[in-house]
Amino acid sequence: MNQSMTMGAAAAPAEWRDFLALTKPGVMRLVVFTGLCGMLAAPVAVNPVIGFTAILCIALGAGAAAALNQWYEADIDALMKRTAGRPLPAGRMDRPAALHFGVGLGVFSVLLMGLAVNLLAASILAVSILFYVLVYTVWLKRRTPQNIVIGGAAGAFPPLIGWVAATGRVEALPVLLFAIVFLWTPPHFWALSMFVRPDYAKAGVPMMPVVAGNRATRLQVLLYTLPMAAAAIAPWPLGLSGSVYGIAATLLSAAFLLLAVQVSVSREEDPAKMKAERRLFAFSIGYLFALFAVLVLDRWLLA
Repeated sequence: MNQSMTMGAAAAPAEWRDFLALTKPGVMRLVVFTGLCGMLAAPVAVNPVIGFTAILCIALGAGAAAALNQWYEADIDALMKRTAGRPLPAGRMDRPAALHFGVGLGVFSVLLMGLAVNLLAASILAVSILFYVLVYTVWLKRRTPQNIVIGGAAGAFPPLIGWVAATGRVEALPVLLFAIVFLWTPPHFWALSMFVRPDYAKAGVPMMPVVAGNRATRLQVLLYTLPMAAAAIAPWPLGLSGSVYGIAATLLSAAFLLLAVQVSVSREEDPAKMKAERRLFAFSIGYLFALFAVLVLDRWLLA
């Protein structure tokens, strides 16, 4: 069966599970969590209905961006083992259905945010969706190994949106939260891209390990970890958080840095044996969850 038949209009009617898979629920969990933490860290009481609506809109917006990403990348998804089972390359859904679902979900999320929460939060949500789809997916992904560096901004918006949904304004702390996620994204994804490098190479995606090699990528992982750690600790000396967050952020960032150093000195070329890279990738997810959770705890203790 050729690729055009696999993803063509003859695809069977999609089930609800396929539409859910389009939203990348695994990725959405982290997006929703950082958005929720941005809201809970804000120095105001949020009406529960407004708060729920804002988080729902962040989730729907993230799902819309993911669906449009899969619509556009169905051809390269079909070439990679990691993504071949997704609804479009697996032939469980046709591309127009994915496009209509993604656009509809995105428009609804922005309109609901604007009508029920505030226009600034809705505007930032719209920018985040368009940035992920147009800047990262369409423009950068297939053109430059810096795709994840610039495109990482899309995933850094949720805590800023959560804060703005609560307060209606942009302030120093949510900008720092944006910076933390933005700087976290390259070492997180480059660690992954090293042990799935054959997939990216087969699909012709110019990820850093494919274009520059693993050695250069390992150095970049370490170099980006340094400003990420600085941004993570910064709220403490700037007086935007207390010592609970400051000590936790320092310890978590030190552990991240240690793992990044281990990656930087590794010379393993077999993806199946890349233990240091897998450890860093796994830890990086827990790192962000823990960092944002402790921030909220710290803000509540200071309240």
